[in-house]
Amino acid sequence: GYAMITLSSVLSTHHPSLPDDTSSHPMSLQVAFFYASLYLIAIAQGADNPCALAFAADQFDPDHPRECAARSSLFNWWYFSLAIGITISVGVVSYIQENLGWGIGFGMLCALMLCAFVVFLLGTPTYRLYEATPGTDSPFVLLARSLAVLVQHDNATSSSMLGTKIECQLEAKDVATKKEDARAVLRLLSIWVACLAYGVAFAQVMTLFNKQGRTLDRRIFGGLELPPAALQTLGPASILLFVPIYDRVLVPALRRTTGTLSGLTLLQRVGTGMALTLASMSVAALVERRRLETAREHGLVDDPEATVPMCWAWLVPQYVLIGVAGVFAEVGMQEFFYDQMPSELRSLGMALYYSVIGMGNFISGTLVSLIDRITSSGGGDSWFADNLNRAHLDYFYWLLAGFSAAQLALYLRFASTYVYSHKRLR
Repeated sequence: GYAMITLSSVLSTHHPSLPDDTSSHPMSLQVAFFYASLYLIAIAQGADNPCALAFAADQFDPDHPRECAARSSLFNWWYFSLAIGITISVGVVSYIQENLGWGIGFGMLCALMLCAFVVFLLGTPTYRLYEATPGTDSPFVLLARSLAVLVQHDNATSSSMLGTKIECQLEAKDVATKKEDARAVLRLLSIWVACLAYGVAFAQVMTLFNKQGRTLDRRIFGGLELPPAALQTLGPASILLFVPIYDRVLVPALRRTTGTLSGLTLLQRVGTGMALTLASMSVAALVERRRLETAREHGLVDDPEATVPMCWAWLVPQYVLIGVAGVFAEVGMQEFFYDQMPSELRSLGMALYYSVIGMGNFISGTLVSLIDRITSSGGGDSWFADNLNRAHLDYFYWLLAGFSAAQLALYLRFASTYVYSHKRLR
């Protein structure tokens, strides 16, 4: 984990930027440099995201009650820190890039990454570094072997010779451990599938929510107009407000009520977030319906550039709901997939969480393309028409609300039968 974080930090300092002097750099070189930078960042994120949080959580002793509680708090404040970064990126960096230059903006980010990397290295003497057992394979190989042992064991009743061969190759205790590891991973996959609806809903924050905001009246304080990107800080702002309340007020209160160390069990926390996501999509659909009615009332249906006389504050509830939903669902998924994975596979557990968000974006994009093709095939207006006053984002939000409701029901079914790997989390 430490080595992977170090490597990804080095790669992350190569931020994408096109040279300002186009006369001395052929366009093909600029494009090649730009895409190489993007791929470096993608590789760095792929290495850092699952490893960094797992490495941080490994610094706490799970067998020590106080450290165990502190580790649960770590996931809350990690998410809080990410919200700070998003807020600064959207509110400050985007302003610098638009007004001072993209090179300055990316250069500033590169400097920040270098500073963070130095701070990380300075903390090396204080880290708990767990050396891998000599001869230990990669997590993927360990997982494959565990699954293979489970399959072979399940077939042992039909082939006693095969069963005898396995027992000769592996000690009985080792076989039992590998079988349990494989079963733990398979149990997690059902929860992973049921969480995909959250990833699909979350994908709308930076896309359709932003499109809605562009059409509304964004004036504040005597005519000052908010830029559309500023509305995207509403989600992170709600996270910044709610995480301290949750961690310092709600968790202690729930702990006294439920007797659970983390206040809610991890699955209860994720389920709460999924319910709030359903509420967010429903509210977004109602707000969009109101926006379309306002556009029709004022004769703006055929004027895509017109500002609909409807205050931007109408979008606040859906942003706040999806932000608070993230505090429950995303943080809950992070801790759940980390804690319930076998110790050797915890970085893969974090990768499962990030894949929920990644697959959610992929499913969302596929749905948008498919629905756009279907709804525009008859010559009518697409749900995602460029002229939002003729589009029907409200229908899409209701579709996502229905999808979220179905997945929530599936999630409750799987969660009700899930057996935690650690009794302390019951």
